[in-house]
Amino acid sequence: MQYLDAEAVRQALRNGVQRVIASQDGLNRINVFPVADGDTGTNMALTVGAMGGVLEVADNWPLDRLLATAADALLDGARGNSGAILAQFFQGVSDTAAELKRFTVDSFTKAIVAGSSYARDALSEPREGTILSVIDAYADGLAEAAKAPAKVDFGAVLTRGLEAAEKALAATRFQLAELRKADVVDAGGKGFVELLQGMLAYVRDGETVTNIDLPDDVAEAAMAGEEVDLEYRYCTECIINGDEIDRRKLREQLSELGGSLVLAGSRHKAKIHIHVNEPEQVFELARGYGTVSGEKADDMQRQQHTTHAGARKVAIITDSAADIADADMDALDIHFVPLRVQFGEQGFLDKLSISPKEFFEELQRNPNHPTTSQPAPGDYRRQYEFLASHFEDVLAITLSSKVSGTHAAAATAANRVHGGSFGQGAGHGHGKVHVVDSLNASLGQGLIVRHAAELAEAGEDIDTVREAVDRAIAGTHTFALVSDLRYAVRGGRVPNSRKVVADLLNLNPVLRTSPDGSVSSGGVILGRGRRLPKFARYISRRIDADRPMKLAVGHANCEPDANELRERLLTALPGVRESYLTEVGTAFGVHGGPGLVVVATMYL
Repeated sequence: MQYLDAEAVRQALRNGVQRVIASQDGLNRINVFPVADGDTGTNMALTVGAMGGVLEVADNWPLDRLLATAADALLDGARGNSGAILAQFFQGVSDTAAELKRFTVDSFTKAIVAGSSYARDALSEPREGTILSVIDAYADGLAEAAKAPAKVDFGAVLTRGLEAAEKALAATRFQLAELRKADVVDAGGKGFVELLQGMLAYVRDGETVTNIDLPDDVAEAAMAGEEVDLEYRYCTECIINGDEIDRRKLREQLSELGGSLVLAGSRHKAKIHIHVNEPEQVFELARGYGTVSGEKADDMQRQQHTTHAGARKVAIITDSAADIADADMDALDIHFVPLRVQFGEQGFLDKLSISPKEFFEELQRNPNHPTTSQPAPGDYRRQYEFLASHFEDVLAITLSSKVSGTHAAAATAANRVHGGSFGQGAGHGHGKVHVVDSLNASLGQGLIVRHAAELAEAGEDIDTVREAVDRAIAGTHTFALVSDLRYAVRGGRVPNSRKVVADLLNLNPVLRTSPDGSVSSGGVILGRGRRLPKFARYISRRIDADRPMKLAVGHANCEPDANELRERLLTALPGVRESYLTEVGTAFGVHGGPGLVVVATMYL
């Protein structure tokens, strides 16, 4: 083979994508740099998977269009440090191949060398012993092989390049202290080699890879590395679309916020990857350069803990509508996907780039009433892929489907979780990922999630946890007392005439969840002076006060009210065995506003 046309490149890349996806579990298990959080395989699989979607529909495309579209998809789908570097590598390959109809050995080598340069330039602090070293070695190997006589075969050239990449990969075991200590090679570099191996299998042998079986011992291998205190907690990413983005200035400003910075893309579209403690600082800075999308912030501290979780069989994940104290989220290893909160032109990741306290402060001062939207299925899928590589099963407990599309997004994502060593992902209890509708919200959803996490922490299997969750859902009730209807009026949920009447008669509306998962009016509490004792009495009359239960009380920037209400409920509800106090978020807060108090009970 003396040249590669667009179809050959497409098929070769498809092979490479399949190899990376199939290898994600093993890559996760050797991920120790820059953080031993066990997600490099998942990130690389999702990154190349974004390109895979293009490859499936690119039949009969010219080479330059194929590469440009694939590079753009990689930039959009890039996840993690290695994924962002890989995306920038392909950007360089695409830019260099512009207007080419096919690759000769020389033009292919030139494109790979350019990609290597692009990848290195994307990092503020390039480190040897990483995927960068492997990419450089591949480019050098190709360049050396291309010096051979003119009739050299493409298969021979790619073989030489792969051999150089594999040698560089083996050397990474000794180049970084973290890799030496764990006695592993770099996970990102290994993923790149898997991509090259798949490509070579097609070019040299005509082999089309559709499914790859990993060795039986991969799933049983121990996680490399160990838990450490992290300087930066959140792996933060976003995309900027703008005109003439000043990437030098952007890089300088980002460098002051955190570490592990990768800035990929072009003057018109840039992908930011950085480790920080305050994700919103990154997003705010990015907004100054154009339109921001694809915001995400993964909790590396929690991921790191997850990868070393020991005997747990089930991972628990929910959405940010569930109100649970941060300390309990950490202690019980509960993962969550943030809803999106939008104040006019400014968007936030609920409970990640805006805290509940900050949300209610913004609600009071911002003339734009916020809207909330469910997470994109891709947000769920990224978490599912990661968790499925470390646990036998993943249980997602969502906000009620009667009030949000979050449950549908979670189920859709579950059906797209990759198979292979992970099993066939599916929603609604079939396969590795199980999606359950909590039929609740806020503190009620939080109690159900917390109960599931306690059972998972105790080592119970998915069947036991699912049965317990079903019972918990049937026995959970949530009530909310609204002190000011102005926010419900601003959001269009309540006509202003009703607020006028409520204010005139000193009425405090009550919201409550129903068994079918809807949230509806539960009547009113008369009088503002003794609204808390009256609310406690209201609740005690609507549940079995003597039955053993858990109690949760939440507040919207009115902690003294929540403390008083909790004490009154502990007296009014003799059956309470455990009680929790926490802040409430957007589920009820977007329409309840500051001063809102929420109560949930769950029968044991």
